[in-house]
Amino acid sequence: MDEETRRNWEIIATPPGAEWSGRARYAAAMYFCQRGDMAPEVLEIYRICSRLDAEDPVSVLRRWKTGADWIERLEAYRADGACEA
Repeated sequence: MDEETRRNWEIIATPPGAEWSGRARYAAAMYFCQRGDMAPEVLEIYRICSRLDAEDPVSVLRRWKTGADWIERLEAYRADGACEA
């Protein structure tokens, strides 16, 4: 995995709550969507949550029953600290 991808994994895995974290997660989500790693409907959830620093986009994805493949990849990254590039 290259350094830019690794950094974006770190950003998108940022826990909710920190100031500007929603916007940072959204920026990382745009990176993954542009690479084809994230579906546009998942990116839209990150966009909606971008101004809501305390909102967890993964919780929203689960409530809306979408993005299961993305959730799986993100959880694998969180568990292992690495993910497929």
